[in-house]
Amino acid sequence: MNQAKELPQLTVKAIALGIVLSMILAGANAYLGLFAGMTVSASIPAAVISMGILRLFRDSNILENNIVQTAASAGESLAAGVIFTIPALVILGYWNVFDYGWVTIIAGLGGLLGVLFTIPLRRSLIVEEGLAYPEGRATAEVLKVGEDPESGVRQLALAAVTGALVKLGSSGLRLWSETAQTAAFAGKGIAYIGTNVSPALLSVGYIVGLNIATLVCVGGAISWFIAIPIYSALYLESDPMLSQMVADGAGATDVAFQIWTTQIRYMGVGAMLTGGVWALVSMRGSLVSGVRSGLHQMSARSTGAIDHTEQDAPMQLVLIGIAIFVVPIFFLYSNIHDSLGIGISLPMTIVMVVAGFLFSSVAAYMAGLVGSSNNPISGITIATILFSALLLLWLMGSGEEQSHVGPPAAILIGAVVCCAAAIAGDNMQDLKAGHLLGATPWKQQVMQGVGVVSAVLVMAPILNLLLQAYGIGVPTEERPNPLLAPQATLMASVAQGVFGAGLPWRMVAIGAVIGAVIIGVDEYLKKIDAPWHAPVLAVAVGIYLPLELSVPIFLGGLIAHAAERSLADRSEADRERSMRLGILAAAGLITGEALVGIFLAIPIVLSGRPDVLAISDEPLGGAPGLLVMAGIAIWVYRVATRPG
Repeated sequence: MNQAKELPQLTVKAIALGIVLSMILAGANAYLGLFAGMTVSASIPAAVISMGILRLFRDSNILENNIVQTAASAGESLAAGVIFTIPALVILGYWNVFDYGWVTIIAGLGGLLGVLFTIPLRRSLIVEEGLAYPEGRATAEVLKVGEDPESGVRQLALAAVTGALVKLGSSGLRLWSETAQTAAFAGKGIAYIGTNVSPALLSVGYIVGLNIATLVCVGGAISWFIAIPIYSALYLESDPMLSQMVADGAGATDVAFQIWTTQIRYMGVGAMLTGGVWALVSMRGSLVSGVRSGLHQMSARSTGAIDHTEQDAPMQLVLIGIAIFVVPIFFLYSNIHDSLGIGISLPMTIVMVVAGFLFSSVAAYMAGLVGSSNNPISGITIATILFSALLLLWLMGSGEEQSHVGPPAAILIGAVVCCAAAIAGDNMQDLKAGHLLGATPWKQQVMQGVGVVSAVLVMAPILNLLLQAYGIGVPTEERPNPLLAPQATLMASVAQGVFGAGLPWRMVAIGAVIGAVIIGVDEYLKKIDAPWHAPVLAVAVGIYLPLELSVPIFLGGLIAHAAERSLADRSEADRERSMRLGILAAAGLITGEALVGIFLAIPIVLSGRPDVLAISDEPLGGAPGLLVMAGIAIWVYRVATRPG
């Protein structure tokens, strides 16, 4: 520990590298989240890249690498908070483009509040309760090992190139379709099966593991193998839209997606609402304990010196910072529309700050249990938007003007809260890694703020680039296959539904019941100390996503499980090294595919043609993509089981 005290942390080269990686990984995660509805932690790949680059300097050290990954992972987490909510303003038709000033202010305020909110929670959740924070622990181990960082960088680079080439072949050159799927009518019912051939989705499944990947796929099976066939059998002839589609010769695949879009995915809304409320209830004790711990440290600072490994940012500055941020939030909210006077703006600002703290605490706690990649940010944000929309409806009343202003006003609250919660969960992972390495907490907290500001500066241009190239959420004649933006579409639907556009409340209620049943199953599994658990929000995400996205995630989880079993007889050090390489391969595939997705947007925007790079009028179908996926799956398995 004494040695760690002498090591420099906030050096110029570490800060500069952290800023650059924060921007790059924010862009990559923004694309992945809009495409698949899921994001993953960037701490480990950022740590490996940092080790490889800072090794070129003579005096680099492990705590500098920790500072770099702290900023980089803050950037990718902020991207998650942004893309889960802010695109809903475009989907609602409130915005035509992503205004740079608005996006920067909304995301910046939310992200910096997330940094401030988690400072008083660090000691309670990390030191006193000793929560696992799996990605933080893994990051610390990667930084500790560090004997051969070049090998890790090479592995990451090879995977990134592979992911980039696959994305170029499918989306750019259009050599094969990105989805292999088929469906058929079975009487009045529909039988559907399909899979996306994205290496990034397979990699997401590998990183989250078989337990979570299976639950996501179970959610997909509930929607596509049970709910859609039942709904089709009951309403195929009586539903005017469905019957017209059949009369016009629509195929079973199109009908299945119509049922899912208008009805079945709202079961996921109900399950997420149940899960969000349950998360708050289950952690109420730790929430109170965390606030008390932060206040107690104020008196400890005044009575004597605190070891540098326990020095958080001063609580006085935290409270002042939160108070200062209330002012721009109030003016931001007041300016969303002239009809929002002080009688509405003031209480909604209070709701935004209070909800931000409560849900940031939930996110911080849940990240300690399931990791940042599995953190239920969607459920937290849905609960915020639903509550905010109902409160706005009560304050504003109903009417044509209110139905125009209310939904985006609710989304604005959700956006700030979502950014704060996303940052909170990620920050605690980084602080856990720093705790294990002997870092100084306040220096990491400063760097988390630097990472937020860095990512904020590039979010609006990246979103506008993706919007112009692919479209987001809403198909149009020019962009018939937009990025799905599943969470943002969901947020928009919930906000609109409260103000009279109509939600299929029956489906929401069914989903809520399913969520309650899953919670009961999870509690039973905990009671019998089962090796697997069933977090409700993982299933809820699967219900809401198209099945084609759940299948490759499940495949990735199977590969991770098979690799773990293959390594069971090896030494602990060999197992850790092999699994680390597997994680790096998966992270590289995600990074390469996501970055090419962004770069492909440039010629598409410049030319105005989504097929500007296509070398064939018609792709070869899904078969080539399946072969590519099979090859990548085998390769990832071999990397993860390679002898040390």
